[in-house]
Amino acid sequence: MDYKEELKNKLKKYSKDDIVFTQHAMVRARQRNIYLNEVVDNILNPKRLIFAEKQRANNPDEEKYDCYFLYSNTLCHRYVLIVNKRIIICTVIKINRRWQRKVEKYARI
Repeated sequence: MDYKEELKNKLKKYSKDDIVFTQHAMVRARQRNIYLNEVVDNILNPKRLIFAEKQRANNPDEEKYDCYFLYSNTLCHRYVLIVNKRIIICTVIKINRRWQRKVEKYARI
């Protein structure tokens, strides 16, 4: 199920100060040549968000999402976010090939 619109509405309530990167996400961003300010821009202005899937969170007061942000037919960013009082970015991934079948199946572009 696609939670894109639900997540977009939630992200609008947050500011730049509410976004926190885990150490893992910062390391992965550096390894994958993804700029952290680009990630923050995508989250604060989710116009590129094409697909979001809810995942099971560890705590009951958190919501965890697997998100895909579109750049082109072959470039996409994937973020795993935890949303509660803040937005915690668990990991960032750059996808340089056709998106995974799950996204192509649910997202009509």
